[in-house]
Amino acid sequence: VQLQASGGGLVQTGESLRLSCLVFGGTFSNYGMGWFRQAPGKERVLVATISASGREVYGGDSVAGRFTLSRDNAKNTMYLEVSSLKPEDTAVYYCAAARTPHLMDRQADVAYWGQGTQVTVSS
Repeated sequence: VQLQASGGGLVQTGESLRLSCLVFGGTFSNYGMGWFRQAPGKERVLVATISASGREVYGGDSVAGRFTLSRDNAKNTMYLEVSSLKPEDTAVYYCAAARTPHLMDRQADVAYWGQGTQVTVSS
């Protein structure tokens, strides 16, 4: 199973960004999915997660009220949109596939990682 993240880049404070994660191999509709992020010198933390069916979604405090997480099981793709971006959102964002169809809440729940995409928010 391979995960390909895309959509990162340099944005201004207050703007929005949409990240995509395309999954190759495996059966995408069997995996809970999610995004983690890692800022320089900090631990990798969960941003948001979605169940295999797409019916359950959870977002961490860092993006509360500012995110939309969705998936298209016909296209093997997950999408994360974050609005009202802040400089503290600057990080490498990693997409991840879970070991189960359920939501994730920690790195130990991850079966497969994508390569990461850099998001930089300038002030």
